[in-house]
Amino acid sequence: MNEATIQTAIRLALGREPDLALWRNETGVAVHNARRVRYGLCVGSADLVGILAPAGRFFALEVKTATGRVSPDQVRFLQLVRNRGGFAAVVRSVDDARAALERARMGENE
Repeated sequence: MNEATIQTAIRLALGREPDLALWRNETGVAVHNARRVRYGLCVGSADLVGILAPAGRFFALEVKTATGRVSPDQVRFLQLVRNRGGFAAVVRSVDDARAALERARMGENE
């Protein structure tokens, strides 16, 4: 299964959770009026970002395949989220994402 397929399955599964708002964070570079423009949160930002109620806690998931590697920029982003009180995790399946959401609900940061 590729990363896009896993990500879509996670979005569909977690999209049903009443205490979570979750968005796809597209990142990249485009050319507009002959200028390079970066879009998305920042280099290394997580694939899926959201807000977990009731406290409004930032929630970030980096989606990878079973063998996918996390880049140094992604590691830095995930750690920044955790250091600032949010929840951030690397997930490789819907089950991983559901388990991550449960940990976030319990107050964990990873």
